[in-house]
Amino acid sequence: MPFHSGYYRRRHRVENFFARLKRFRRVATRYDKLAVTFLGFVQFAAIFDWLTHEV
Repeated sequence: MPFHSGYYRRRHRVENFFARLKRFRRVATRYDKLAVTFLGFVQFAAIFDWLTHEV
């Protein structure tokens, strides 16, 4: 099976992003009942991660 390191590198970055999002308990356990509330907190967590994460 051929291996493309560029695709793997991008996939690894995405998987790391989701791992960082799951550090928030509300995201990892789907604490919110309403989909709109859950999406709002996921967006908040993504923005927080974007502002605090060093590349």
